[in-house]
Amino acid sequence: MHRLFLFLVASIVSGNVNAGHFSSNSGDNDSLKTAPTSWWMLDPDSDQVPGVSTDKAYEFLKGRTSHTVIVAVIDSGIDIDHEDLKEVIWINSGEIAGNGIDDDNNGYVDDVHGWNFLGGKNGDNIEFDSYELTREYVRLQGKYQDLPEAQQLADDEWDYYNKIQKEYNSTVEKMEGQYAGFREFYQQYKKADRLLKAYIDLETLTKEDLTSWDSPDDKIILARDIMLTAFDNGLDSSQMEQGIKYFTTALNYGYNQEFNPRDVIGDDVHDPYEKSYGNSDVKGNFSFHGTHVAGIIAASRMNDTGISGIADNVRIMVIRAVPNGDERDKDVANAIIYAVENGAQIINMSFGKRFSPDKEVVDKAVKYAESKGVLLIHAAGNSSHDTQEVKNYPQKNISSTGTNVNNWLEVGAVSWKGKQDLVASFSNYGKTSVDIFAPGVDILSTAPDQDYQKASGTSMAAPVTTGVAALIMSYFPGLSGVEVKNIILKSAVSYRSQKVNIPGKDDQAKFGQLSQTGGVVNAYEAVKLAQKSRPKSKKLLRE
Repeated sequence: MHRLFLFLVASIVSGNVNAGHFSSNSGDNDSLKTAPTSWWMLDPDSDQVPGVSTDKAYEFLKGRTSHTVIVAVIDSGIDIDHEDLKEVIWINSGEIAGNGIDDDNNGYVDDVHGWNFLGGKNGDNIEFDSYELTREYVRLQGKYQDLPEAQQLADDEWDYYNKIQKEYNSTVEKMEGQYAGFREFYQQYKKADRLLKAYIDLETLTKEDLTSWDSPDDKIILARDIMLTAFDNGLDSSQMEQGIKYFTTALNYGYNQEFNPRDVIGDDVHDPYEKSYGNSDVKGNFSFHGTHVAGIIAASRMNDTGISGIADNVRIMVIRAVPNGDERDKDVANAIIYAVENGAQIINMSFGKRFSPDKEVVDKAVKYAESKGVLLIHAAGNSSHDTQEVKNYPQKNISSTGTNVNNWLEVGAVSWKGKQDLVASFSNYGKTSVDIFAPGVDILSTAPDQDYQKASGTSMAAPVTTGVAALIMSYFPGLSGVEVKNIILKSAVSYRSQKVNIPGKDDQAKFGQLSQTGGVVNAYEAVKLAQKSRPKSKKLLRE
């Protein structure tokens, strides 16, 4: 078992990253070994971490009146009863809860807090779904396996099918091998743990316990080496159990050609424009991700409980469309349309995938949001890819025109560590495909059942940006979604010339080569610019 692979698994299942130091443009902080508390809220100048300067923004806004902003969170579901979220959950005033009637005639029955596109009319819900790669492979295999060779070669889609087939087979083969190796190491780890605890007579083991003695017994030395390998890669028993769960979930559901959960919903999977499906259960049974995202944006700042979200006057519209697996294009499109038609001003989209067979359906929904002035904020993805080369969907580029919409922000993730490690090691990037970066490592937020947990990902960076956008809209309600987007871009704190490690590569580049702005979102600079721009908002900034 290679140490590099063990570290990869540790990163996947726990979000752990190597310790490091931060140097802002104004000075060094070489003594910083762990993430400061609520670091994403701190200020680059005074705190020397690339936070968004939330406190400075609120200090600047003192005396101004805020207005409620509706933010739709399209995600896995949200625990709407969480102590830090229940006061900020959107309520559909036109709907009477639990009466089984579509009171506001919007096409959705009892949608008091939003809608669940992953549920059936009988109240059942989807937790897992396959990956789009698997679904495309199954679809195309069904089309081509019985066609004569001449027809196969004549079809324009044939090359695409071969690409999908090759990627699916190689990915599954690789994952099965990794799972076998990791499972074997985990079994060795459990045996070594039992043996060494009995040998040293300790209930728990630390790295210091393992390096403070020697033994003539080769079995004991081997056990110690196994344990030290786990320690060196940041893995403990709980994390390795999560690793086993990660692999089994991917193989049993994500890459399983036979798995199709849509019978639970009862929709027509071949009709990408179908709308009449789902239920009103916005929490579902897989709500950690959405609950965490919602807390970053809007956890109550007034209740002296838990954490504080970035925006202080928000209502979260809950739209469940993201399973444990890849979201379906029709669900994404319907979720965007639902949000727009029910008054959302900003939509947070912390999800993504490699393939989008019904991209046209999503494009139409995105264009509809643009026509209504709704700002879309999307996570760039966690695959360490340049998304100009390896596509990540949904995206701001509209296939039919080849142009980008104006109402979209694509967000990569930065770490508190700074210097060469400013960019999160997992973050996607792109000189033109990614607009801006925001904090996305070791972010503490709400979790289901009154819990609070840390998580890392561009999934966290997007809601940080959404929180800043909502803050601007709340205190400067005359600004349009596009104007708010441009304020965020223009006010970003620049690290353009700073040399950083390129995610997924043994190389460095200037930070300005990894996004359009070469900057990090900053609430204080944004509200200052919004104040200056407010009287002439229609002439604001570049489009």
